[in-house]
Amino acid sequence: MHQRNIQNTPVALTALGFGASVIGNLYRVTPATDAAAAVDAAWQAGIRYFDTAPHYGLGLSERRLGAALRDRPRDAYVVSSKAGRLLVPNEEPRGVDSDGFVVRDDLRRQWDFSRDGVLRSIEDTLERTGLDRLDVVYLHDPDDHWPQAADEAMPALAELRDQGVIGAIGAGMNQSAMLARFLRETAADVVMLAGRYTLLDQSALDDVLPAAAELGKSVVAVGVFNSGLLSQDRPAEGMKYDYRDAPPDLVTRARAIADVCAAHGTTLPAAAIAFPRTHPSIINVTLGMRTREQVVRNVELHDRHVPDGLWDDLRTQGLIRSDVLAGHHGGRDARCL
Repeated sequence: MHQRNIQNTPVALTALGFGASVIGNLYRVTPATDAAAAVDAAWQAGIRYFDTAPHYGLGLSERRLGAALRDRPRDAYVVSSKAGRLLVPNEEPRGVDSDGFVVRDDLRRQWDFSRDGVLRSIEDTLERTGLDRLDVVYLHDPDDHWPQAADEAMPALAELRDQGVIGAIGAGMNQSAMLARFLRETAADVVMLAGRYTLLDQSALDDVLPAAAELGKSVVAVGVFNSGLLSQDRPAEGMKYDYRDAPPDLVTRARAIADVCAAHGTTLPAAAIAFPRTHPSIINVTLGMRTREQVVRNVELHDRHVPDGLWDDLRTQGLIRSDVLAGHHGGRDARCL
């Protein structure tokens, strides 16, 4: 699968990445056999970038991903995890996690963007995964912790990067404005942008994408389906947008985009995957994959031809912003296996 480097680092990501949040039992139980089969299918398809975090299933995602990768050549794949939420004993367990994952709550998350917290987080992740190193470390959702994240956590990560312990460093968030600050004001190499450069939301054009282009830094796009509304050929009432029921006007707009996709011989979810990589600073799209079947479908959608003329028509009809830089990296040559 085509790879691109995180700019100015030795780390290369495949065009499509495996998001391991769902194998941490996000929203529902994923059997261990399904999780292992999903990672195997991703490997067979040529995916070599895998993203996880302590937050995902209170460590379950990290344990499962590490187990699935353990017998594969370590230099053949890239793993990213995150720091900012330490897992500590839960003094008042109620039986099940209350943060979206169907796991026991013997542990709880504790925000910590201090230097010691970051170092401990990485050490704990290496223990859970059984890996000898992490290739990329992101600060995870530091929205309410900018001073400590910028002044303590990022310098700690930069030291590890400069020592060769980590290949690249950055931050991952559901907003774009603070990610732009990380690129402009800290040592970050790459940011993980969730849901802010999609067919329904191009707000990243106002801040983080210009910053990345200007500074020669990289962006990984996640949440490209906006929680579901862009995941099916024909959007329906009741589908989710950014974790809530989609407003009727957005459903109508998504259907209009789907109609233009059909006129160009493609589908809404295929276009949703292809769209972020039309921006030259976005080097990867990572999708959550729970089962072998989901991997097969996502890879097939990723490989589907999406003509550049689609973006022109969407701009002309006012369905995406007029300043979208479409057609530069979205062609099949950049996405084929």
